[in-house]
Amino acid sequence: MKVQFYSRSNCPLCEEARLMLELVKDDIYLDIEEINIEEDDKIHEKYLLRIPVIESGGVIIQEGRIDYPTLLEAFTS
Repeated sequence: MKVQFYSRSNCPLCEEARLMLELVKDDIYLDIEEINIEEDDKIHEKYLLRIPVIESGGVIIQEGRIDYPTLLEAFTS
Protein backbone atom coordinates (compact mmCIF):
# COMPACT_ATOMS: atom_id res chain seq x y z
CA MET A 1 0.00 0.00 0.00
CA LYS A 2 1.31 3.43 -0.97
CA VAL A 3 1.39 5.91 1.94
CA GLN A 4 2.33 9.58 2.04
CA PHE A 5 3.87 10.75 5.31
CA TYR A 6 3.97 14.54 5.66
CA SER A 7 6.54 15.74 8.17
CA ARG A 8 9.29 18.26 8.77
CA SER A 9 12.64 18.28 10.52
CA ASN A 10 12.92 18.87 14.28
CA CYS A 11 9.39 17.61 14.87
CA PRO A 12 9.06 15.25 17.85
CA LEU A 13 5.56 14.16 16.81
CA CYS A 14 6.92 13.33 13.36
CA GLU A 15 9.61 11.13 14.92
CA GLU A 16 6.95 9.27 16.91
CA ALA A 17 4.81 8.89 13.78
CA ARG A 18 7.78 7.51 11.83
CA LEU A 19 8.26 4.87 14.52
CA MET A 20 4.55 3.94 14.41
CA LEU A 21 4.71 3.59 10.62
CA GLU A 22 7.75 1.33 10.93
CA LEU A 23 5.92 -0.85 13.47
CA VAL A 24 2.94 -1.19 11.14
CA LYS A 25 5.33 -1.86 8.25
CA ASP A 26 6.64 -4.85 10.21
CA ASP A 27 3.11 -6.33 10.07
CA ILE A 28 1.95 -5.36 6.58
CA TYR A 29 3.59 -4.07 3.41
CA LEU A 30 3.71 -0.27 3.18
CA ASP A 31 5.43 1.82 0.54
CA ILE A 32 6.08 4.98 2.56
CA GLU A 33 6.84 8.23 0.76
CA GLU A 34 8.04 10.79 3.29
CA ILE A 35 7.35 14.36 2.22
CA ASN A 36 9.09 17.25 3.94
CA ILE A 37 6.48 20.03 4.02
CA GLU A 38 9.22 22.67 4.20
CA GLU A 39 10.28 21.89 0.62
CA ASP A 40 6.99 23.00 -0.99
CA ASP A 41 5.17 26.23 -0.11
CA LYS A 42 1.68 24.91 -0.92
CA ILE A 43 2.16 21.72 1.07
CA HIS A 44 3.73 23.72 3.90
CA GLU A 45 0.73 26.04 4.08
CA LYS A 46 -1.73 23.13 3.96
CA TYR A 47 -0.10 20.94 6.63
CA LEU A 48 1.88 23.34 8.83
CA LEU A 49 -0.35 23.03 11.89
CA ARG A 50 -1.45 19.45 11.21
CA ILE A 51 1.78 17.44 10.90
CA PRO A 52 2.50 14.68 11.06
CA VAL A 53 -0.08 13.63 8.51
CA ILE A 54 -0.46 10.14 7.07
CA GLU A 55 -2.40 9.83 3.86
CA SER A 56 -3.20 7.01 1.46
CA GLY A 57 -5.11 7.21 -1.78
CA GLY A 58 -5.89 10.87 -1.18
CA VAL A 59 -7.52 10.10 2.18
CA ILE A 60 -6.01 11.29 5.45
CA ILE A 61 -5.62 8.29 7.72
CA GLN A 62 -4.42 10.16 10.78
CA GLU A 63 -2.79 13.45 11.77
CA GLY A 64 -1.20 14.95 14.87
CA ARG A 65 -0.75 12.17 17.41
CA ILE A 66 -0.31 8.96 15.44
CA ASP A 67 -1.09 5.62 17.05
CA TYR A 68 -0.45 2.04 16.03
CA PRO A 69 -4.03 0.62 16.38
CA THR A 70 -5.57 3.33 14.19
CA LEU A 71 -2.92 2.90 11.49
CA LEU A 72 -3.12 -0.89 11.50
CA GLU A 73 -6.92 -0.85 11.28
CA ALA A 74 -6.87 1.70 8.44
CA PHE A 75 -4.39 -0.34 6.41
CA THR A 76 -5.96 -3.75 7.00
CA SER A 77 -9.64 -2.95 6.55
